Amino acid sequence: MHRLGAAVVMKLSLTLIFSAFLCACAVPASTTAVVRDKPVIYASFYPVYDFAKKAAGDFAEVRCFIPDGAEPHDWEPSPRDIAGLMGADLFLYAGMGFEHWVDSVLSGLGQDAPPAVETSLAIQALLASPDDGREHDGHHIHDDHDHHDSHVWLSPRLAKLQFAAVCEALKEIDPKNAGSYDEALKKHLAEFDKLDDEFKALSLLPKKVIVVTHEAFGYLCRDYGLEQISIAGYSPEDEPGPARMAQVTRLARENGVTVVFYEELSSAKIARTVAAEIGAKTLPLSPLEGLTDEERENGDDYFSVMRKNHAALKEALS
Repeated sequence: MHRLGAAVVMKLSLTLIFSAFLCACAVPASTTAVVRDKPVIYASFYPVYDFAKKAAGDFAEVRCFIPDGAEPHDWEPSPRDIAGLMGADLFLYAGMGFEHWVDSVLSGLGQDAPPAVETSLAIQALLASPDDGREHDGHHIHDDHDHHDSHVWLSPRLAKLQFAAVCEALKEIDPKNAGSYDEALKKHLAEFDKLDDEFKALSLLPKKVIVVTHEAFGYLCRDYGLEQISIAGYSPEDEPGPARMAQVTRLARENGVTVVFYEELSSAKIARTVAAEIGAKTLPLSPLEGLTDEERENGDDYFSVMRKNHAALKEALS
């Protein structure tokens, strides 16, 4: 279960800080060790966390590594975060380069690293298959952007493979509750299939092109017959230059775009700028990298947010 691959040496500065932190927080020898009755699972960020919660039920304690409100593309773990990871029974992450800090953190922990599972491995194998017959980085209007989309969870067809990987990982560290994890898998795969059927209907709508601020929806577009024009690129914090803004505006007009999508956890300024230029409206479209305060208060989860995304896409493409 331990992550395989060439070890990457953690930066010296992080190592020194981390070592100092552990010394400062050392537990006295007389302290009695805490015995827990269920495994502790760390998930890298929201979608992996939500999948783990659904899979684990009451049989494991699931914690989210990246805190609410943090931008996961740029987030870096603190020494305290890393120390917490040392106490985990399992670490789950998306992979495909999304969590850029994983290699250095796990290799830096060495023998103290928990078992770690990259939940997108089956998806990567599927995308690499010559029998797949589709573009492997998602449909995208051809332009000058580099393509590096790791947001596989935004396609229900691919997300269910991630969920299955989470369930298998839980079964491996907690075999006595394997039957419960199998039940969770069966239940939720049916939910993913239902969501997939709902998204299939988007291909029947008259429009096929969406404009988004963040190049996160390639796999969703790939699986449901759509194309995306992204303004900012892979990171929502990227700043497009005047040439890119002009190009997006031209492509949006050529494709009859009437909605420009933004993310509620990031600034909507550039989406509003493009929308004003072409006479369009703006709507939120979540990359599910985290929940808003309102979504948390309402008890939203992966499925409810994806259905809000579906409703927004249906409005934009009708």
